[in-house]
Amino acid sequence: MLELLIALVVIAVVAGALGFSGIAAGAANLAKIVFFVILAGIVILLILGVLGIAAIF
Repeated sequence: MLELLIALVVIAVVAGALGFSGIAAGAANLAKIVFFVILAGIVILLILGVLGIAAIF
């Protein structure tokens, strides 16, 4: 999932530098969504760890 985030950020930066603002905006929006999904997963795992509930991983 982190690889997807990095790839989307790179695509957004390259597309923005080349003047493809529509593609850059789309990639940046997808990167934001993936970032918040990853952040939510980390928060959930931290809460489970504090409560002492064993994660399945």
